[in-house]
This record gives sequence, C-alpha cells and structure tokens, in this order.
Amino acid sequence: MRCPFCQSLDSQVKDSRPAEDGAAIRRRRVCPDCGGRFTTFERVQLRDLYVVKKSGRKVPFDRDKLARSFEIALRKRPMDPERVERAVSGIVRQLESTGEQEIAAENIGTLVMEALKGMDDVAYVRFASVYKNFRDPQDFQDLLGELGGNLPAANEEVIAPAKD
Repeated sequence: MRCPFCQSLDSQVKDSRPAEDGAAIRRRRVCPDCGGRFTTFERVQLRDLYVVKKSGRKVPFDRDKLARSFEIALRKRPMDPERVERAVSGIVRQLESTGEQEIAAENIGTLVMEALKGMDDVAYVRFASVYKNFRDPQDFQDLLGELGGNLPAANEEVIAPAKD
C-alpha cells in the first residue's frame, strides 16, 4: 500500500480488525520511510460497477463519491457516522446484488434519497434540491408537502398565533 504522505510503496500493517459489521477490515499502517500512520479499509468487491450518466457516459462506480454525497447533504446535521456508513454499505450491496454491471445514475440518486428520507428531513431536501434540479421555490414546497410538512400553499397567507 502506497504511503499517502511520502508515496513510498512500502508500508507495514500494525493492526487489523473487522469493521462495518464484518463487511470490511480496518488496517492501521505505518510507513517505515517517513513514519506516517494511516488507516485503510478492505472490502469485498463482487464485480466492477459502472455508472451510466444522463449523457450516456460510463464511469467507474466510486464508493467514496457516494459517501461524500451523504456527507454534503448531512453537513452540520446531528448524525451518527456509523449510521451513514451503514446506509452507504447498504446501497453498495443493493447495487452489487442487482447482477447488473452498469447502473443508471438516476437509480443511485433514488436510493440515496430513500436512505436520507429515513435519516434526516433536512438532508433529504438538500439532496433532492440538487438531484431533482430545483428551479423555483414551488419545487421545494411540493417536496415538503410529500414529507407531510404543514406548509401553506404559495398563495395562502401565513397568520401568526395570537399571543396572550
């Protein structure tokens, strides 16, 4: 494993343990050249997956990009990182279990939206606004209506409750 600090090709494993409920192995490594310490994760990969973009372009599936999507949507939200990791692992398992090597980007986006809907409403709306390419405030209002929010329609007047 290449050292991320000095790019040396030699690193030593100091500690290994199961991670992600046994779906991965976490390894602590040290570089003998620069002394840098870093962590790697080893996961089973059943097949190489490719994402088919809207343009038709195919790119290799990137688990880290999927995890970053969750991180961006959940930024400054109270969420257990383990729960996020379980959601990412669950989506990856779903994609691998389809038997398909090529997955439409829209399918991945739908799976992320479903996961976020069960985790955090704000993160769900954040992700949906980008994924569904919202253009105006009505798009947000429609989505919030799906969540069951009691928001007034765009043409309704908001009346504050009287204070005693």
